[in-house]
Amino acid sequence: MISNQIMQNSIDELRMITKVELGIYDLEGLKVASTTEDIDISRDIIENFASSPADSQVVGGRHLLKILDEGEAAYILVAQGQNEDVYMVGKIAVSSIQNLIVAYKERFDRNSFFQNLILDNLLLVDIYNRAQKLHIEVECPRIVYLIETRLEKDNSAMEMLKSLFSSQNGDYITAVDEKNIILIKALDRPDDMETVEKTADMIVDMMNSEAMLNVCVAYGTMVGELREVSKSYKEAKMAMDVGKIFYAEKNVVAYDRLGIGRLIYQLPVNLCRIFIDEIFGSNVPYDMDEETLTTINKFFENNLNVSETSRQLFIHRNTLVYRIEKLQKSTGLDIRVFDDALTFKIALMVVNYMKYLETIDY
Repeated sequence: MISNQIMQNSIDELRMITKVELGIYDLEGLKVASTTEDIDISRDIIENFASSPADSQVVGGRHLLKILDEGEAAYILVAQGQNEDVYMVGKIAVSSIQNLIVAYKERFDRNSFFQNLILDNLLLVDIYNRAQKLHIEVECPRIVYLIETRLEKDNSAMEMLKSLFSSQNGDYITAVDEKNIILIKALDRPDDMETVEKTADMIVDMMNSEAMLNVCVAYGTMVGELREVSKSYKEAKMAMDVGKIFYAEKNVVAYDRLGIGRLIYQLPVNLCRIFIDEIFGSNVPYDMDEETLTTINKFFENNLNVSETSRQLFIHRNTLVYRIEKLQKSTGLDIRVFDDALTFKIALMVVNYMKYLETIDY
């Protein structure tokens, strides 16, 4: 429902333009907004007028008008002043408040609709019926972004996103918990992946520079119909989880670029344990030192090229070979050989996945 402060701001603006004093009461006669303390109407008058069939009434030189919500009285507006057009100003105020009520109810209803949509709480027929009532286009290319702020109850990120993305352009922002914001973005065409990537980067940059927030953004794949939005949301959520495990250094994670990380994430825990035991036995590298880890990652980045890796690490070629052979003795895998390198890379990712599972509660 529309807040008292919104109504107060609205009548204050009208008061500045027209010089007519305005007050708004609820149906029980309690004042919720007023431009002056001089407006004081008894509860009995308000209650009697609210229950009458009349839309307007004059009491003691003051004009009383009903503010309607879906055809029923929601508030009573009182207008007074020396201006001959007091009644007309009152009518304008009533129209303005009624439009605000409709707008805020629609906004709330849309928020509730999208929350239930992404959580699969709506039947197919309900999706189409409610979308029609809320004036939401059914067939439109959309993609879901999940923005993790890492801060609970922080409104700055939400407000900034609302200033960047407007429902007038088909974009909708909602949330299902205190740390994650959901952006459902409409696209001009179904193959516009360049805009998708730029949008994710822009969100990270804006949050970092304007709100001083280090956010992480994950997004799913593009969908063509409203009913498929939940699919893109689930993909974005998986991308966020997989990104934390395997690609912690990235601020933007795309579902269709998760690679083998997505496969490992969906493996049964028991199968992962068996695989690790088969590869490493009792020498599972849970706590690999930083030097070894950096060497391995750089070696993989350079496609198993010893010379290029040693150059980028600023070490002698023989030093790099010594480190690789030391790793071979402890694991039985020579990462200079493609098959062993592939096995080690997958095994290391599985180890990271198992470490992640130990940190979460089931």
